[in-house]
Amino acid sequence: MFQTLYSYFWWERLWLPANLTWADLEDRDGRVYAKASDLYITLPLALLFLVVRHLFETYVATPLAGLLNVKEKVRLKATPNAVLEKFYAATSKHPKQADVEMLSKKSGCTVRQVERWFRRRRNQDRPSLLKKFREASWRFTFYLIAFIAGMAVIVDKPWFYDLREVWKGYPIQSMLPSQYWYYMIELSFYWSLLFSIASDVKRKDFKEQIIHHVATIILISFSWFANYIRAGTLIMALHDSSDYLLEVGLSVPAGKHFLGILRKCLLREK
Repeated sequence: MFQTLYSYFWWERLWLPANLTWADLEDRDGRVYAKASDLYITLPLALLFLVVRHLFETYVATPLAGLLNVKEKVRLKATPNAVLEKFYAATSKHPKQADVEMLSKKSGCTVRQVERWFRRRRNQDRPSLLKKFREASWRFTFYLIAFIAGMAVIVDKPWFYDLREVWKGYPIQSMLPSQYWYYMIELSFYWSLLFSIASDVKRKDFKEQIIHHVATIILISFSWFANYIRAGTLIMALHDSSDYLLEVGLSVPAGKHFLGILRKCLLREK
């Protein structure tokens, strides 16, 4: 059964134009083509990205936060209460009015005290501004470097200026070392984002984030399998050109510190 599914998945008519087979895309005469097995390296590279990210957030982003005066808000802690803590952990972080009245009787607190306790307890679980800033700094740095590197990979290629060159001779298009590493690094980075999403700041669009990362991984992998490398590098560079800016805008309030520094720099120039 596995062999049958494998055969259907790699069916040549699904991936390649008519009259072409996988044999036509075997390396020969100095020409190198994309292979599915190339993507295995992205998993260990993703783990390496996690290590690099930890070092970056510790030794670069944290000192940077101090320089930019990123400060934590003072949050009042909820007083220890076993009854309320049990309900908070096991039932709900947002009790209904009936639950509040019930907990008031059980805990010996007034209704107002119970409501205040839950509000403070929720605030304790909110991610710190420093954590948001460090994560935003990491993604901003990667996207900016990826955009610059991506442009270096494609700016001297004819298909950067003439889109007809993207499909010239497709799919018999040899792969360049720069294209290989651009793909591997981009795919590895999105794997690392998927691996770390459970420990990252949980945003309101958490589910959409997971779908986005999975879809990106599938699309990058698909373009590699089908040898859409020329088109793929153009699309990845296009996305990277806006992702680092979007990261600043989406990382509120951490993004305000980036924008504040940029504004100060522009004013000094004037």
